[in-house]
Amino acid sequence: MILPAVRDPRLVTVRRGGSLTDEDHHRLALWAAACAEHVLGVFEAARPDDRRPREAIAAARAWTRGELAMMQTRALGGHAMGAARDLRGAPRFAAYAAGQGAVVAHVAEHDLGAAAYAIKAAVAAAPAGHEEEARRDECRWQRDRLPDEVRDLVLEDQRRRNAICWDVFDV
Repeated sequence: MILPAVRDPRLVTVRRGGSLTDEDHHRLALWAAACAEHVLGVFEAARPDDRRPREAIAAARAWTRGELAMMQTRALGGHAMGAARDLRGAPRFAAYAAGQGAVVAHVAEHDLGAAAYAIKAAVAAAPAGHEEEARRDECRWQRDRLPDEVRDLVLEDQRRRNAICWDVFDV
């Protein structure tokens, strides 16, 4: 579990007592989906006929458009993580990234789960001796795509939760 013991109210939706707006919640979900999609190819290379991670990413985007309910999106995220169970390495991490991206609809803080697993997938897929370069490159790629409206919040959250996210956010 890579959720913090103490929740940051800025990452809790207004209707649950926090200060996160629906618009910013959607921005986090779209960013998480982009992070997961960036490494999806390593999963699909291992399991080309398994659409669960791709469907989870699509579900996250559909949720932000109001086309899919949160519970359906969350369930599809769970199915994507189920696709990872018997895998190892980069394909496993990529499936987890997709699943985490979809469950952002339920808990916004899963955005870092999608990002962290995507970084782990990139590192695991890197040629021997290039793992650290792959980690830094993936982290920078993700940060370059952060929406301005949530950029400071996500970067602060990465610093706060880096230790429980396998220290992948060090740049």
